[in-house]
Amino acid sequence: MGVNAKEEGAYYFGDEEGVYLVKLARRAIESYLLEGKDLDVDPPYEKLGEKFGAFVTLTVYPTDQLRGCIGYSEPIFPLYLAIANAAIAAAVQDPRFFPMRLSELGNIVIEVSLLTPLERFEPSSREDLPRMIEIGRHGLLVRRGHRSGLLLPQVAPRFGWKPSEFLDQTCIKAGLDRGCWKEAETEVYGFTAELFKEDSPNGEVHRESPSGQARRGQS
Repeated sequence: MGVNAKEEGAYYFGDEEGVYLVKLARRAIESYLLEGKDLDVDPPYEKLGEKFGAFVTLTVYPTDQLRGCIGYSEPIFPLYLAIANAAIAAAVQDPRFFPMRLSELGNIVIEVSLLTPLERFEPSSREDLPRMIEIGRHGLLVRRGHRSGLLLPQVAPRFGWKPSEFLDQTCIKAGLDRGCWKEAETEVYGFTAELFKEDSPNGEVHRESPSGQARRGQS
């Protein structure tokens, strides 16, 4: 059935848990920018204490311009802690951007991506690899030696990439040559993600498909 296959609409996290995590990300950033310290968190949902990979993406409203995106591809931390840490890092440690100022936070939309475990693609032929990738469902991680790069499932639909383009762009993200996925020395992993996103800064939080369409949600 493919990498991280599960039935459409079968979610591990409920809407309430997703909403909590988005709001936690905002609180973590605000606390850090105001007081320079982390939150003391006691999550109200048991699942949020399980270890998961997760990313926090920050965009400028209403242009949707990227302002920061950092996370963990592996389940290193309890999920609530992964989200809080990634949120702060996305705000002030993403090397592509200057550290965020508190005055910016009111114009920032927060999205969290909750990742399934990485699974390695192992096609019989490297030329078959694009056929194993479903745009709008899979995220990708490319690894070769000490270099690695990850792109979330929502990235490819946003740019209209085909599977081969998605693979090329993940190679580039890893600092490798376009087409590196065709070489046996390059490891390619897939994952899926559950997404929750504010519809405006500190606004309602919705569950989204990787294509960006809100499915259902609450604030």
